[in-house]
Amino acid sequence: MSLPVHPLSPTTRSPVTPDPSQPFRSPADAPVTYLALGDSYTVGTGTTSPARAWPTLLGGRLQDTLGRLVEVTNLGVDGYTTSELIEHELPQLRDRAWDYVSVLIGVNDFFQGDDEPHYHARLVRIYDEIATLPGARVLAVSIPDYSYTAVGMSSGDPHRIADGLRLFNASARVTAELRGFTWVDVFDVSRTQIGAAGWIAGDGLHPGDTQYQAWADHIWSALQPHL
Repeated sequence: MSLPVHPLSPTTRSPVTPDPSQPFRSPADAPVTYLALGDSYTVGTGTTSPARAWPTLLGGRLQDTLGRLVEVTNLGVDGYTTSELIEHELPQLRDRAWDYVSVLIGVNDFFQGDDEPHYHARLVRIYDEIATLPGARVLAVSIPDYSYTAVGMSSGDPHRIADGLRLFNASARVTAELRGFTWVDVFDVSRTQIGAAGWIAGDGLHPGDTQYQAWADHIWSALQPHL
């Protein structure tokens, strides 16, 4: 992504001498930049390797398809809520120009007992800030279902948890689509292979390698039409 260049007049423009030690890079071969915002699901907590986190897998797909280097910046932090994303991650939106941005946040708000109206208000702030980025393709990813995991079943009624997560996701979807973001729902995907090897990590809560791969495949399918 590049902003339009407005040439200066001959009287105000200073000549620039190229540095022969620095290779010339045209916009066509500059790295593609991808920023991933979120919590432990964005970090890839539960994987056997950081390379198996879904943003890293998605970046690899982008690189293979575009034929250009893709630089993935993953700002996700275990345990983060919308409030912490606003405080610690949003300020880094202006660090550089981003071609792609993903955001997956909210499960910790729900787990800590926050209600949908308060979650929605903070999500609006997050989405509005992201929406100001010029030219970025934004992926808004739903909260997955953790109600069937060992931790989920021990922390409350699984049906209540699933219904609450659906409510949060419905709110996020409307908010995202109103801003022209690509909405990606991984809630149902997170339930497709319950009991399969590698589906849930050893902590009894987070996805394992197999599930993160399924997310990456699904998110990629949603992104492909927009390339």
